[in-house]
Amino acid sequence: MPNIKPVSDLRNYNEVLRDVAIGEPVFLTKNGRGRYALIDIKEYERSQATIKLLAHLAEAENASKKDTDWISANEVLNRLGINDEVTD
Repeated sequence: MPNIKPVSDLRNYNEVLRDVAIGEPVFLTKNGRGRYALIDIKEYERSQATIKLLAHLAEAENASKKDTDWISANEVLNRLGINDEVTD
């Protein structure tokens, strides 16, 4: 169940911060509407790393769609001097 508090509870911010845990953010409302989310720093860092990874994967996917000069796995092995055949 989400932990929702009015922003006025920040007057006693230690109590609010005590409720923040990994996977359990505290949502603050202002005038009855959601306004802020407090999350644990580890969760924030993990989400930022995930966003960065997804951006790199999207770049790689776009590059792979544009570049049609791909070589097969067997050609890579041949260029490396390895004579093993790769089977799909």
